[in-house]
Amino acid sequence: MSLKDVYRQDVVPAMMKAFDYKNMLQVPKVEKVVVNMGVGEATQNADALEAAVSDLTKITGQRPVITKAKRSVSAFKVRAGMNVGCKVTLRGDRMYDFLEKLFNVVLPRVRDFRGVSPDSFDGRGNYSMGLREQLIFPEIEYDEVSKIRGMDITIATTANTDEEGRYLLQSLGMPFRQ
Repeated sequence: MSLKDVYRQDVVPAMMKAFDYKNMLQVPKVEKVVVNMGVGEATQNADALEAAVSDLTKITGQRPVITKAKRSVSAFKVRAGMNVGCKVTLRGDRMYDFLEKLFNVVLPRVRDFRGVSPDSFDGRGNYSMGLREQLIFPEIEYDEVSKIRGMDITIATTANTDEEGRYLLQSLGMPFRQ
Protein backbone atom coordinates (compact mmCIF):
# COMPACT_ATOMS: atom_id res chain seq x y z
CA MET A 1 0.00 0.00 0.00
CA SER A 2 1.41 3.39 -0.97
CA LEU A 3 1.93 6.22 1.50
CA LYS A 4 -0.90 8.19 -0.12
CA ASP A 5 -3.32 5.31 0.56
CA VAL A 6 -2.05 5.02 4.14
CA TYR A 7 -2.76 8.74 4.60
CA ARG A 8 -6.32 8.45 3.23
CA GLN A 9 -7.32 5.23 4.98
CA ASP A 10 -5.45 5.31 8.30
CA VAL A 11 -4.10 8.78 9.11
CA VAL A 12 -7.19 10.88 8.28
CA PRO A 13 -9.60 8.92 10.53
CA ALA A 14 -7.03 8.71 13.34
CA MET A 15 -6.35 12.46 13.25
CA MET A 16 -10.06 13.31 13.09
CA LYS A 17 -10.53 11.32 16.28
CA ALA A 18 -7.38 12.59 18.04
CA PHE A 19 -7.90 16.30 17.31
CA ASP A 20 -11.73 16.40 17.17
CA TYR A 21 -12.00 17.64 13.60
CA LYS A 22 -15.56 17.98 12.33
CA ASN A 23 -14.66 17.77 8.63
CA MET A 24 -12.04 15.59 6.94
CA LEU A 25 -10.77 18.61 5.02
CA GLN A 26 -9.54 20.06 8.34
CA VAL A 27 -7.04 17.22 8.71
CA PRO A 28 -3.49 18.44 7.98
CA LYS A 29 -1.69 16.96 4.99
CA VAL A 30 1.79 17.07 3.54
CA GLU A 31 1.77 19.92 1.04
CA LYS A 32 5.26 19.67 -0.48
CA VAL A 33 8.80 18.45 0.13
CA VAL A 34 11.74 20.70 -0.75
CA VAL A 35 15.17 19.11 -1.16
CA ASN A 36 17.97 21.69 -1.20
CA MET A 37 21.66 21.15 -1.85
CA GLY A 38 24.05 24.04 -1.26
CA VAL A 39 27.19 23.90 -3.38
CA GLY A 40 29.62 26.48 -2.03
CA GLU A 41 32.52 25.43 -4.25
CA ALA A 42 30.43 26.19 -7.35
CA THR A 43 31.92 29.71 -7.33
CA GLN A 44 35.35 28.29 -8.27
CA ASN A 45 34.34 24.98 -9.89
CA ALA A 46 31.37 24.88 -12.27
CA ASP A 47 31.56 21.06 -12.50
CA ALA A 48 30.63 20.81 -8.80
CA LEU A 49 27.21 22.30 -9.53
CA GLU A 50 26.73 19.93 -12.48
CA ALA A 51 27.49 16.95 -10.22
CA ALA A 52 25.07 18.21 -7.54
CA VAL A 53 22.31 18.68 -10.14
CA SER A 54 22.95 15.17 -11.45
CA ASP A 55 22.82 13.65 -7.94
CA LEU A 56 19.63 15.52 -7.01
CA THR A 57 17.99 14.45 -10.29
CA LYS A 58 18.77 10.79 -9.54
CA ILE A 59 17.55 11.07 -5.95
CA THR A 60 14.24 12.84 -6.58
CA GLY A 61 13.40 11.90 -10.16
CA GLN A 62 12.90 15.57 -11.03
CA ARG A 63 15.26 18.16 -12.51
CA PRO A 64 16.43 20.70 -9.90
CA VAL A 65 16.34 24.47 -10.19
CA ILE A 66 19.69 26.23 -9.80
CA THR A 67 19.65 28.73 -6.92
CA LYS A 68 21.56 31.99 -6.99
CA ALA A 69 23.12 34.06 -4.20
CA LYS A 70 20.84 36.87 -3.05
CA ARG A 71 23.62 39.13 -1.83
CA SER A 72 27.38 39.40 -2.01
CA VAL A 73 29.51 37.95 0.78
CA SER A 74 33.19 38.84 0.42
CA ALA A 75 34.34 36.32 3.05
CA PHE A 76 33.04 33.46 0.87
CA LYS A 77 34.04 35.15 -2.43
CA VAL A 78 30.40 35.17 -3.54
CA ARG A 79 28.75 37.93 -5.54
CA ALA A 80 24.99 38.44 -5.85
CA GLY A 81 23.59 36.41 -8.72
CA MET A 82 26.24 33.66 -8.65
CA ASN A 83 25.08 30.03 -8.79
CA VAL A 84 25.44 28.56 -5.28
CA GLY A 85 23.15 25.51 -5.15
CA CYS A 86 20.15 23.64 -6.44
CA LYS A 87 16.74 22.64 -5.12
CA VAL A 88 13.75 20.49 -6.03
CA THR A 89 10.15 20.98 -4.91
CA LEU A 90 8.18 17.73 -4.90
CA ARG A 91 4.37 17.59 -4.83
CA GLY A 92 1.74 14.92 -5.43
CA ASP A 93 2.72 11.32 -6.19
CA ARG A 94 6.45 12.08 -6.52
CA MET A 95 6.37 13.63 -3.04
CA TYR A 96 4.72 10.57 -1.50
CA ASP A 97 7.14 8.23 -3.31
CA PHE A 98 10.12 10.26 -2.04
CA LEU A 99 8.79 10.32 1.55
CA GLU A 100 8.19 6.56 1.50
CA LYS A 101 11.75 5.98 0.27
CA LEU A 102 13.12 8.44 2.85
CA PHE A 103 11.32 6.84 5.82
CA ASN A 104 11.78 3.17 4.89
CA VAL A 105 15.06 2.96 2.98
CA VAL A 106 17.26 6.04 3.36
CA LEU A 107 17.05 6.97 7.05
CA PRO A 108 17.68 3.40 8.30
CA ARG A 109 20.90 3.41 6.20
CA VAL A 110 22.33 6.31 8.24
CA ARG A 111 25.15 5.13 10.48
CA ASP A 112 24.19 4.90 14.20
CA PHE A 113 20.61 5.93 13.39
CA ARG A 114 18.35 6.22 16.43
CA GLY A 115 15.61 8.31 14.86
CA VAL A 116 15.22 11.91 13.70
CA SER A 117 14.91 14.76 16.18
CA PRO A 118 11.31 15.53 17.18
CA ASP A 119 12.33 19.17 17.88
CA SER A 120 13.00 20.34 14.30
CA PHE A 121 9.55 21.82 13.72
CA ASP A 122 9.20 25.54 12.93
CA GLY A 123 6.12 26.33 15.05
CA ARG A 124 3.67 25.92 12.16
CA GLY A 125 3.91 22.15 11.67
CA ASN A 126 6.67 22.16 9.02
CA TYR A 127 9.66 19.87 9.57
CA SER A 128 13.26 20.42 8.43
CA MET A 129 16.19 18.06 8.59
CA GLY A 130 19.67 17.78 7.18
CA LEU A 131 21.54 14.82 5.76
CA ARG A 132 25.33 14.77 5.79
CA GLU A 133 25.86 12.76 2.61
CA GLN A 134 24.04 11.81 -0.56
CA LEU A 135 25.52 8.28 -0.52
CA ILE A 136 22.73 6.94 1.72
CA PHE A 137 20.31 7.12 -1.22
CA PRO A 138 20.23 3.83 -3.15
CA GLU A 139 20.32 5.61 -6.56
CA ILE A 140 23.76 7.11 -5.90
CA GLU A 141 26.72 4.85 -6.64
CA TYR A 142 29.81 5.35 -4.48
CA ASP A 143 32.27 5.14 -7.39
CA GLU A 144 30.57 7.90 -9.40
CA VAL A 145 30.56 10.52 -6.59
CA SER A 146 33.18 13.25 -6.95
CA LYS A 147 32.59 14.81 -3.52
CA ILE A 148 30.31 14.02 -0.57
CA ARG A 149 27.62 16.70 -0.26
CA GLY A 150 24.87 17.14 2.28
CA MET A 151 21.35 18.32 1.72
CA ASP A 152 18.43 19.88 3.55
CA ILE A 153 14.96 18.35 3.38
CA THR A 154 11.93 20.43 4.37
CA ILE A 155 8.52 18.80 4.70
CA ALA A 156 5.81 21.48 4.48
CA THR A 157 2.43 20.54 5.96
CA THR A 158 -0.90 22.32 6.31
CA ALA A 159 -0.83 21.72 10.09
CA ASN A 160 -1.34 24.74 12.36
CA THR A 161 0.76 23.49 15.28
CA ASP A 162 3.88 21.39 15.78
CA GLU A 163 1.83 18.81 17.68
CA GLU A 164 -0.42 18.24 14.64
CA GLY A 165 2.57 18.13 12.30
CA ARG A 166 4.41 15.64 14.53
CA TYR A 167 1.32 13.40 14.76
CA LEU A 168 0.88 13.53 10.97
CA LEU A 169 4.49 12.63 10.16
CA GLN A 170 4.64 9.97 12.86
CA SER A 171 1.44 8.39 11.49
CA LEU A 172 3.00 8.34 8.01
CA GLY A 173 5.99 6.42 9.38
CA MET A 174 8.66 9.02 10.13
CA PRO A 175 11.03 7.47 12.69
CA PHE A 176 11.21 10.05 15.49
CA ARG A 177 13.68 9.63 18.34
CA GLN A 178 12.09 8.74 21.69
